[in-house]
Amino acid sequence: MTGHIRTCPECNTYTLFVTCQKCGCPTVSVHPAKYSPEDPYGEYRRKVKAWNR
Repeated sequence: MTGHIRTCPECNTYTLFVTCQKCGCPTVSVHPAKYSPEDPYGEYRRKVKAWNR
């Protein structure tokens, strides 16, 4: 049952549903992307993460 836990980015509530039961916003998976040293998009993901800090 991995990959079923989701969180709402608006109210930070954990749920198993695709939409938040409190605010109705779409939820996102809490699991990070799989790591690979040959990841061609890793550089871009790190840049976006640095922009959002």
